[in-house]
Amino acid sequence: MTLEDTIAAIATPVGEGAIAVLRLSGSEAKAIVSSIFRDGTSVAEWEPRRLYLGEVWSQDGKIDQVLGTYFRAPHSYTGQDLIEISCHGGILVTRQILALLLRSGARAAEPGEFTQRAFLNGKMDLTQAEAVMDVIHAQTELALRAANEQLAGRLGSELRQLQDALLTTLAHVEAYIDFPDEQIDPDTGVTLNERLKDIGRRLQRLLGTAEQGRILRHGLRTVIYGEPNVGKSSLLNLLLGYDRAIVSEIPGTTRDTIEDTINFHGIPVRLIDTAGARESRDRVEQEGIRRTRVELEQADLILHMVDASSPGKENIRSDQKRLLILNKVDLGLHPDWKGVDGIRFSCKTDFGREALENKIRNRVVGGEVSLQNSHIAISARHQSCLHAAEQAVNKASEGIAQSQLPELIAVDLRSALDEIGDVVGKHDTEDLLEKIFSEFCIGK
Repeated sequence: MTLEDTIAAIATPVGEGAIAVLRLSGSEAKAIVSSIFRDGTSVAEWEPRRLYLGEVWSQDGKIDQVLGTYFRAPHSYTGQDLIEISCHGGILVTRQILALLLRSGARAAEPGEFTQRAFLNGKMDLTQAEAVMDVIHAQTELALRAANEQLAGRLGSELRQLQDALLTTLAHVEAYIDFPDEQIDPDTGVTLNERLKDIGRRLQRLLGTAEQGRILRHGLRTVIYGEPNVGKSSLLNLLLGYDRAIVSEIPGTTRDTIEDTINFHGIPVRLIDTAGARESRDRVEQEGIRRTRVELEQADLILHMVDASSPGKENIRSDQKRLLILNKVDLGLHPDWKGVDGIRFSCKTDFGREALENKIRNRVVGGEVSLQNSHIAISARHQSCLHAAEQAVNKASEGIAQSQLPELIAVDLRSALDEIGDVVGKHDTEDLLEKIFSEFCIGK
């Protein structure tokens, strides 16, 4: 891939719709479109940000009536000359237009290549580029809000402020390196150390949003667990609002995990129905139970269901990760479960649903992971880099406190700068960019 190529792709999902959009980016965009576009105005004379009605023709005849829009470099999404063609939204027509563009000199765009060019041409930093896909994948208003904050550059702005503070500190330290007979005097050392401690606190605040980011991007992993026939699949269907799982009185009906996502007060909740926990000689059911154990280890929250109309077989209590649901209370509460801390519930009558939803909301929104006021939510990649930066800052702070050589302190400060630079893309590497943009859809 080179920036000199003119690339083309279908930017809308494959399928039938009212319209579809194709995009070209590169210096030859106008020339390529000129070879297939017919209207009263030459494509070379197109003015930026105006719609032009015309027809796309091949050697065999007319393909479609379309609208073309030109965005002149550097005032475009990619920072290059960019043209968008809006055509009728059929699978065949869009593929034929794309084939014409490719035969006329364009290259098929790789996943994320339009956004990658925007990054490489300085239209956005790497955190903003990553936020593009967060916006596309957002499943709730809360997730969309956090993604838009990052796309607007809030995280990048915060990190650039940290970079500036680190550079100022590094400049002071390197001044002492230039004059080897001088040592960092105590007053200066205290000032530099206070600045580093403030940087460390700001890094900690950003790192504290990592769990928020994980949940907003991937959902709260919520496992529905219990013995056979306690109502796990019924609960899944009830929360989803439609019949996603087969419900049967026959034990072992659910043999694999069944997963779906709901929007729960702005939080994407991934509901996972699991095979009933019991001893079994059936090899298929044994595999389902094994997968259940794996899901329990990875769960953020466990909805542990029991049949409260039957005798209690074990001592189960709610805890930080587990909510106990006493199901089938419409059949009567067995004495074994009286006084037990659990949610009285009935999948049949919907009794207790509000109490369950409040419990889940309190565990997430009002608990350790607070998302309601989240404006910055870093990703796992950001977390790894910023954790390394925090360690380097703390090491530099300790070095100043212990009157270490300025050269050693400067090494740690440069390391912290490099790690933060990796987040915003200042110190980009080909492997890093390839990994990030390969997760994008083609045409974005």
